[in-house]
Amino acid sequence: MDWLQRREFIILLGGTAAAWPMVARAQQLATPVIGYLSSFPADINPRFTQAFQQGLNEADFFEGRNVAIEYRWDEEGRYDRLPMMAADLVGRQVSVLFASPIPAALAAKAATATIPIVFAIGSDPVETGLVVSLNRPGGNVTGATFLSVALGAKRLELLRDLVPKIASVGLLVNPNNPNAAVQIKEMQEATTALALQLNVLRAASQSDFDNVFTMLVRQRTDALIVSADPFFLSHRAQLVERALRHSMPAIYYAREFAAAGGLISYASSFTDSFRQAATYVARLLKGEKAADLPVLQPTKFELVIPQDRQGAGPGNSTDGARPRRRGD
Repeated sequence: MDWLQRREFIILLGGTAAAWPMVARAQQLATPVIGYLSSFPADINPRFTQAFQQGLNEADFFEGRNVAIEYRWDEEGRYDRLPMMAADLVGRQVSVLFASPIPAALAAKAATATIPIVFAIGSDPVETGLVVSLNRPGGNVTGATFLSVALGAKRLELLRDLVPKIASVGLLVNPNNPNAAVQIKEMQEATTALALQLNVLRAASQSDFDNVFTMLVRQRTDALIVSADPFFLSHRAQLVERALRHSMPAIYYAREFAAAGGLISYASSFTDSFRQAATYVARLLKGEKAADLPVLQPTKFELVIPQDRQGAGPGNSTDGARPRRRGD
């Protein structure tokens, strides 16, 4: 190779090497980014994110390979931090914003009217203003609902089956939850239909729990329904322990309460809703519009009773309880 050929070879090699970072950067920019906003407790999140990733995988999206995910967690029930987290994800110009449950979904909707949003929530998305209708959501928001709020009347029926002679029921709500008023209204209608007295109790911090159970005893309340709220899920061990200590039959909105020793829980499958929501995220990444995707509703339901609770009276010890899951 003469000096001219050698010089051309070196120039060619140098130009190729210089192009490699540009190609890599272009590939990086082409990778879509999902913003993931959640206010579920830290110990619950891994199960939900695994279901979410499963839904993505079913649509041929794999985190770290052809899609990236930016996670933001509010794991302490401080809903006032969610708007800032949502704004941060919007500022990073994510391709799609996923949010769960309702406090996170409302924060996401308030943060952007252009970035597509997919939710997984337990409330009615029409009543909460997330979508115009279930079949035609309109705007930039759609998702899946696991109907935690709408199942309140069903939980009351199950509780009455377990404790047939109840005359009064307590409803525990978090006043900071956007769903609190809706859950109170629906339970008022359900208890009125069954000629039961309803006592509404409110707790926004752990320090309120002892007062709640003191009031339940003072009011001679026969049984308790714990409303759907991530804060209560975060502190399920404390709530279950107090219910047992006061021999208070209670029904809960998530299977984790029963796994912690609670009497019974009834809900749709949260993980299945997360998987369904992820399939919508994938469809949006492929170019579909949120306005054209009808809100998904649950098809799997779980009635969970710890094994050593079956046939046992309320207030008995649940040490070592393993939940049994039954479809409904």
